[in-house]
Amino acid sequence: MAEPPQEEGIFHYERADQVPFEIEKYWHQRHMIFSKYDEGIWMTDDAWFGVTPEPVANQIATHVAAGAAKEKTVLIDAFAGAGGNTIAFALSGRWERIFAIEKDPHVLKCAKRNAEVYGLANKIWWIEGDCFDVIKRRFPGMEDKAVIFASPPWGGPGYTSDEVFNLSTMQPYNLAAIYLPFAKVTKEIVLYLPRTSDLNQLVKYAPEDGKLEVAHYCLKGASKALCVYLGNFTFGS
Repeated sequence: MAEPPQEEGIFHYERADQVPFEIEKYWHQRHMIFSKYDEGIWMTDDAWFGVTPEPVANQIATHVAAGAAKEKTVLIDAFAGAGGNTIAFALSGRWERIFAIEKDPHVLKCAKRNAEVYGLANKIWWIEGDCFDVIKRRFPGMEDKAVIFASPPWGGPGYTSDEVFNLSTMQPYNLAAIYLPFAKVTKEIVLYLPRTSDLNQLVKYAPEDGKLEVAHYCLKGASKALCVYLGNFTFGS
């Protein structure tokens, strides 16, 4: 098993006494986050806070694959992080091309490594950079082909204390700052957001028929987050 470059802040913690206190609870859930963790998953300490647990990532990938129109053949993961959602999208086999964008070069190195662990080294195009700049520059004219998936940072774990999460003040990017640039490329956008997100703030982005698809994703009977499906997604009744 390849050794992670610890000098770059990349680690594979094997024992609890190696793990910084603030990420201990996430490390104890490591096999839920990555079922192949013991096969050499790499993480930075910050990446633990944003990675989607594998069962949730797989369910989202299934829903996106089923709900998107057949002509949609390109999946863009705008905030790839350590690769949890990107890996699930690649494993679904639904997409002709998957692009994963991550601005932190060390986290991107983790994502590439983790995809290799899952046997997906040649299934994903990796792009280092700010997703808003990358999408504007590299994906014009993709409306007929692309779906954008975005799991943005939520401003730290403090969001869990909010009874209703205000998407207009979400940091470092609020709802409008995320949606509007992406909507210039494609109307089919999936946003992964806190489970207590204010749905009234999402209504303004509903399609013309007024329906907005929102799904809660749960682990062990508790909602972990929600996805809002913006654009023309079609789900069975």
